[in-house]
Amino acid sequence: MNLFMTTGTYDFMKKMREKHPNETMVLMQGENTTLLLHETEGKTIFQTPRRYEVVDGTGTFKEKGFFVFNNIPVTDEGRPIFEHRFKNRAGAIENELGYVAFRVLRPLDSDTYVVLTEWESPAFFEKWKESQAFSKAHAKPAENAGEKRPNIFSGASYITTYKAKPEDE
Repeated sequence: MNLFMTTGTYDFMKKMREKHPNETMVLMQGENTTLLLHETEGKTIFQTPRRYEVVDGTGTFKEKGFFVFNNIPVTDEGRPIFEHRFKNRAGAIENELGYVAFRVLRPLDSDTYVVLTEWESPAFFEKWKESQAFSKAHAKPAENAGEKRPNIFSGASYITTYKAKPEDE
């Protein structure tokens, strides 16, 4: 599965989605931009998208809530380790109230992975961050007798957030 992203004005992105009703597309509004996602097994209709492969994921995007993009720069050497951690995760997020969908996206044109979650509202995301499940999912594994783990990150991670269609408000 592939996921493609592009940005533009809200009206243009909305028209693009309407031209392709049989494609899985999610329209969302950020603080300063509109983002359109295209999730497909095939090629995208976008001309110059950010391109990702879906490494892991659950749920179906509903385009009704709050989207959180955890952008995580990973070294080339660290990619297998990073992906292994997600493929062997506990899966606790799926049981959280307000959870809608989750994807781990491998970048095809950069070093920045995206862990994308959709929530029914920002309040549900905040509750998840305060939960024991979040603490457990983000705990650093115990190091064995002084063994040092390699640093797999090439930079600091950062969060971007988006809301679903403004006309729903």
